[in-house]
Amino acid sequence: MPVPDPGTTRGAAESLQSGAQGTGTGSGHRGIAESDDGRSIGQLLSDVTSTLSTLMRQEVALAKAEASQSASRAGKGIGMFAGAAVAGLLLLVFISLSAMFGFGQFMGYEWAALIVASVWAIVAVILAVVGRNEMRRIRGVPDTTDTLSKVPNALKGQEEMNR
Repeated sequence: MPVPDPGTTRGAAESLQSGAQGTGTGSGHRGIAESDDGRSIGQLLSDVTSTLSTLMRQEVALAKAEASQSASRAGKGIGMFAGAAVAGLLLLVFISLSAMFGFGQFMGYEWAALIVASVWAIVAVILAVVGRNEMRRIRGVPDTTDTLSKVPNALKGQEEMNR
């Protein structure tokens, strides 16, 4: 019978297995605390924990890489929208000037400028009213607020106070 290495479970498992098979008295089954390759449950759990830890680290790294790529694309998109907004604003200025000079051909330039400015004032008022109405419709996060207000009573075991 070989002498097992006292530092490893594998040596002890091989020793037990060869002893059981060599004598013919054992059934040839391994003990409960061993796997098919002779590793103990502790070693298997350690491997599972290590593998899960590695998997989680890799998933976090993947999420960071994807978020970084998405953020980069979002930044470029926002920059393009900002450029388009500036170009649109300049377009409105020049269209307004053209309208003013066009009306100025039929009336004084002062009156033409006043008419164009009045049109933009009406547009600004309409947009402000619509924007204010949209802001009033915002309700926040009522479900989350309701749930969070119930947490202290639930932690105290007083759920009936939440009803």
